[in-house]
Amino acid sequence: MTQRRGDTIVRQVSRALTAALAVLALAAGAPGLAHAQPAAEPIPGTPPGASGERLPEGWRVEGGELVWSSPEPVGMGGALVEFRSGERTLGVPEASDDHRTFRLALGGVKVGPVSGLQVVAGSRRLDAAGADQASGQRRSPVAVARDPLPANQVDPGVAGKYRTTSGEYALKSVRLPGYAEPVEMRATVVGPTDAPGKRPLALFLHGRHATCYKPGGNSAGMQWPCKPGQKAVPSYRGHLHDQKRLASQGYVTVSISANGVNAQDNRAADFGAQARSSLVRQHLARWAEWGANPAKAPKAVRATEPANLSKVLLVGHSRGGEGVNRAALDSVSPPPPAEDGYRGPVDWRIRGTVLIGPTVFGQNPTPDVPSMTILPGCDGDVSDLQGQIYLDGTRGVGRGTALQSAVYMVGANHNFFNREWTPGQAEAPAGDDFWDDEDNPDPVCSTGARTRLSAKQQQTAGTTYIAAAARLFLAGDDRVRPLLDGSGRRAPSAGPARVLTHAVGGNRTPAILPDAPLSVTNGRVCRQVTTSATRACMKDSDPGQSPHFASWAVAESEPGRNAVTARWTKPGTPVRLTPERAFSLAGSDALALRVTVPPNTRGTRLDVALTDTSGKRVRLGQVTVDGLPGSGSTAAHWAREVRVPLKAAVSAGADLKRMKSLELTPRSGSGKLWLMDAWGYRPGTPAVRPVALPRVDIGQLTVKEGDSGTRTYRVPVNVTGKGTGVIKLAVLDLQTYKSRVRTVTVKAGGSVDVSTTVKGNSRYDTDLSHEVAAKAVRGAAVGGASGGVRVENDDPMPTVTVTPVADSVTEGRKLTWKVGLSEPADTDIQTPFALMPVSEGTELSTKDVDEEWLADIGELPDPERPLSTDGPYLWVYVPEGETSTEVSVPTITDALTEPEESLRMQVKIYKEEGEWPNGPLLTGKVTDARRR
Repeated sequence: MTQRRGDTIVRQVSRALTAALAVLALAAGAPGLAHAQPAAEPIPGTPPGASGERLPEGWRVEGGELVWSSPEPVGMGGALVEFRSGERTLGVPEASDDHRTFRLALGGVKVGPVSGLQVVAGSRRLDAAGADQASGQRRSPVAVARDPLPANQVDPGVAGKYRTTSGEYALKSVRLPGYAEPVEMRATVVGPTDAPGKRPLALFLHGRHATCYKPGGNSAGMQWPCKPGQKAVPSYRGHLHDQKRLASQGYVTVSISANGVNAQDNRAADFGAQARSSLVRQHLARWAEWGANPAKAPKAVRATEPANLSKVLLVGHSRGGEGVNRAALDSVSPPPPAEDGYRGPVDWRIRGTVLIGPTVFGQNPTPDVPSMTILPGCDGDVSDLQGQIYLDGTRGVGRGTALQSAVYMVGANHNFFNREWTPGQAEAPAGDDFWDDEDNPDPVCSTGARTRLSAKQQQTAGTTYIAAAARLFLAGDDRVRPLLDGSGRRAPSAGPARVLTHAVGGNRTPAILPDAPLSVTNGRVCRQVTTSATRACMKDSDPGQSPHFASWAVAESEPGRNAVTARWTKPGTPVRLTPERAFSLAGSDALALRVTVPPNTRGTRLDVALTDTSGKRVRLGQVTVDGLPGSGSTAAHWAREVRVPLKAAVSAGADLKRMKSLELTPRSGSGKLWLMDAWGYRPGTPAVRPVALPRVDIGQLTVKEGDSGTRTYRVPVNVTGKGTGVIKLAVLDLQTYKSRVRTVTVKAGGSVDVSTTVKGNSRYDTDLSHEVAAKAVRGAAVGGASGGVRVENDDPMPTVTVTPVADSVTEGRKLTWKVGLSEPADTDIQTPFALMPVSEGTELSTKDVDEEWLADIGELPDPERPLSTDGPYLWVYVPEGETSTEVSVPTITDALTEPEESLRMQVKIYKEEGEWPNGPLLTGKVTDARRR
């Protein structure tokens, strides 16, 4: 079966591999050509004697690298492409220029018992499109939308009254720390020509996409600068439709190019977030200079009205979203100079950000800057919709007055927000990023699904909501807030798009946050990210996934990040939530709940009641929650915001200042829910002024292992700014390969004790990375969110020898050789044996050896052919701490009378330089049993 993701065809392979893939256990020191970033997580414990299992289609091992190839180019999007072994991440492979081949150096990777190799981007399988839903699996029916939401009193998407002008500028390229090639300073400008005074500025930053293409071709690559005969992909022109609409409304807009970052960011620990921030601020600095001296401005800038840099909106798509989030943080809390490409003054103020299908690898949103995050329901790139963390991750971190809005756009994909990534509109090759199975089309996101938006519909809706954010964050027009804050209003200019919203911050006050101590009756507090099936919020039986539960860094289980879940089989059993401390709803008009119910469900009815500390219980009313349209391929377990007025509590004389508990009583026959949080709500948008919080940046330290003794190294943790805050630290334990998460108080100018012990010896080992990640919890900001200590091996690899044990046997016996080491190593040492054509006589065929052994090396017996026909390898390893093992070729007895048969194997011996020169050439002979 083939499945199609845009123009990319990938073949479906088995979801699970059950045996140990010793065939992947390569020489641990082999760095090869790939640059894995972050460092690959070692996996211990390949059992001695495991002979390996046949590699899935598209996979191979080559030159110390694990290699996967796709028949067609894989989209060059924002999500990280990762190699996984079962549920473990092996690392981030290096992509070829055409994005067909991905290579991961296996230095530092010990592949042990696994359930299967996977190539994953976001939450999608690339090596087995649709593998998350077995072939032929029944598709769930799609929920029928209720009546359209009522129209908002103000529609921000309509064209404005001002004439506009467009142009471009190109400045001298800039050098950014850690980037070998200079990055371009190119942009397109669209602004009004007849608007009074200085105008607010909206800056657009496109996402990660192909950078270069050959005109007339059908593919694009990822290089910088572009090769002769190629053109740069003009991704920065892809938001012209958004720019023109904003310009007609009186905003100056600039969309900047970031191809130079895109082509190099996979070598950066943060995958380009800091570089993109530096690039954004370089452009803002130029605009500040041109504002002070207009005569020096490029023609395109002079042609429009002057920009007011005290009112700046940053709009970022995909990785550009993470880039503008970092730029907002860096504009308030400066990054370490050594890491930053901009060190000048901050002559601007970021009033808000718009994040479109964004990545959030660091999971550290800027807490006190208003934001709107668009979550495309059919995103085939950042398919886990991790951008939800830009909302959820701000709770309790800053002052909480900045409105953080999530906009779930049903039927929108990732690419079409940018016209230069849209087929039929783009100058360069482009495609639909959503994968689909032609034989089993997705009911929500396939091209023909009634819930799927066309490119034009999606772009129109995107433009409307960008304009809504500009009007609220820059112009301060509170009349558009109901479009963004979960009030259940629609913008007519968004056309047929079904757009749902919820929010935190603004005029909300916290009532129940499950991250704090909480007692639950007839339900349970669940952990959003955990490997424990009994503690997890979602079970394997829940199809699809939740944007709220996106995983964090090296932490496979994250304490202190919870929700509440409940299931019922009959109505009437209340789910009671009682926080450790009483909560206040004083001054609020309503109680706002963010509740998730399963996709494609309708009419989950909940009675809502409150009890104060005196025991007075008041029923507030009833809410109805519908699920989103979803399938096993979507992240549709997303919370709907519902509100119930507090009038009944006031009338009953309940003490709103001292509320004890919340009750949700199901009135539907059966169902389940997840409660994210509950808030006291009142309308309005409070004034926000960002505050410079103590800033934490994790650094990277590289050390030598040493030949003896024990040394303790401290991970460089830089704490700057002012004040005191709290962060989480996740530290990878190299003994168990699990992470330990702890909470740490940080103080500007102080230090954070994150240390690791390195024991020196004279035995060969891999380079090891003691990884550390940080996340803000309260009153702190985190910039560089990952780092640690990398320990470089400084011992030579043992000498490998191969000697015959039984290299001349009768059929039915094993040809056997001994692989020996001059001394033991602290990692498995692997040696490949390449099967070669024999120089004379008859070669063993696929019918002369054991079928199970043949399958282990990735071959089938039929049609019968010489063993060396497809150039297979035997991968043999000496386990850690041992000095020898044996490799065997089991032959079988048949009824044929045959001449002597033989095989030849070329041994490859790994060298420190990453090469695999030839070792001994082995020959084995097999005599027919009847010729003895």
